[in-house]
Amino acid sequence: MEIVAAADSDERGLSLLKVVNVLQRVVVFIHSFTIDKFKGNLQRPSGASQEMPHMGEDDIAAKVKDICQELVLNHEAIKEVCSCLQEEINRGLGKDSNPEATIKCFPTYVRELPNGKENGRFLALDLGGTNFRVLLIELGAKCTMDSRIYAVPQPIMVGPGDGLFDHIAECLASFIKERDLGTELLPLGFTFSFPCKQEGLTKARLACWTKGFKCPGVEGRDVVELLKQAIARRGDVRIKICAVLNDTTGTLMSCAWKNHNCRIGLIVGTGTNACYMEKLEKVELWDGSTDEPPQVIINTEWGAFGDNGCLDFVRTEYDNTIDRESINPGRQLYEKMISGMYMGEIARQVLVRLVSDGLLFGGYASDILLEKGSFFTKYISEIESDKPDDFNNCRAILEELGFNDATDADCANVRHVCECVSRRAASLAAAGVAVLLNRINEESVTVAVDGSVYRFHPHFHNLMVEQISHLIKPGIKFDLMLSEDGSGRGAALVAAVASRSASMR
Repeated sequence: MEIVAAADSDERGLSLLKVVNVLQRVVVFIHSFTIDKFKGNLQRPSGASQEMPHMGEDDIAAKVKDICQELVLNHEAIKEVCSCLQEEINRGLGKDSNPEATIKCFPTYVRELPNGKENGRFLALDLGGTNFRVLLIELGAKCTMDSRIYAVPQPIMVGPGDGLFDHIAECLASFIKERDLGTELLPLGFTFSFPCKQEGLTKARLACWTKGFKCPGVEGRDVVELLKQAIARRGDVRIKICAVLNDTTGTLMSCAWKNHNCRIGLIVGTGTNACYMEKLEKVELWDGSTDEPPQVIINTEWGAFGDNGCLDFVRTEYDNTIDRESINPGRQLYEKMISGMYMGEIARQVLVRLVSDGLLFGGYASDILLEKGSFFTKYISEIESDKPDDFNNCRAILEELGFNDATDADCANVRHVCECVSRRAASLAAAGVAVLLNRINEESVTVAVDGSVYRFHPHFHNLMVEQISHLIKPGIKFDLMLSEDGSGRGAALVAAVASRSASMR
């Protein structure tokens, strides 16, 4: 700021300059104080307590619970979520309404489930990241698997599409030759975990690359055909691609091999999705055969539920921030409230809010806590694994985050935040499962579940069971069953069922 004093009022000008200088120093001090405090840069002696003045631990805990209340969904809110989801699934299955539907409900063209009598040797190819797996699976009284992991080098991930599929074909050939399988015609199930428009059991067009892949010349093309061409260019192996699927369908199929009541596949991990067996008469989109059985597995792609604003009534300021700062704003809103990619960040944002209100750690945030993504979702599972009066895991995690002198009250409040985030995620996932159970409307249904959140969170299963029980129709019984290796064994089972069906025609 510049002050120009008039020549005839030098004395007043100098006085004014002094005032301005003082004010500038005050402003700079306040700004510096605020920023430093928020970033955790104020030095405080180890062990010093900085709790809110005139507030006891009980008062602070009550205030924390009050702030977290917006993450708590009552029964009426969850029922409204169910109602919205039911409506969106109907729109997704409708021929005219599907183009505008947020839940696309893609038919998978998988119409039969395993009967437990599948036998023989099958290959499975699981591509969904920077590594991929090739598996040899022998089905019979037992299931035996032999697998190998192959890397996809970075240049191949962004190079020409033919180069990617040539690399996959080369690895397939190597796997087959190492096991002396060269003369055998092997059925293969192909798990391709990228967004696709499926047009048949062995036809799926890539919608767009994700996960760091950007191979030109592949988007919009049939990935099964590209793999077939790469295998044909080699001419040294015999492989019959029987099916292409995503990991959700594989999860259902893997579980259904031993549990014949399985009708739903659910993933709650880094992302979330579900598939279920639907009657053909309810699938206006269906363009395939109407022969027996009159059913098809529907890949809901329900992560996009809420993208049209129908879930705004349960979304919070934390959800809005996460969405705004994500790589796909306005998309996958349901997934952003449930999945492991986002749960930790939701908790971190709540913790930062509590620190800024002076309710945690004496009002001081560490530099680490203020870093986006620093509070991992696995921390939630570990913190909630502590016994009720024990904070061993919580303290260890807080020390990693730069809090070496957290009180028991701090730990209890951090755990409450984690519980609110995970209970909400479980409630929303349960609402989705309840809708599918009510649609299927069979007396007893098993839900196959996989994913890191469901697998490793100590209470997620029980939270879901509790919530589903309040939402399903009277008379429906259900089980949630952990599914093993949907992308591997599940892919082989899809290939096995497809081979069985083909041989019976």
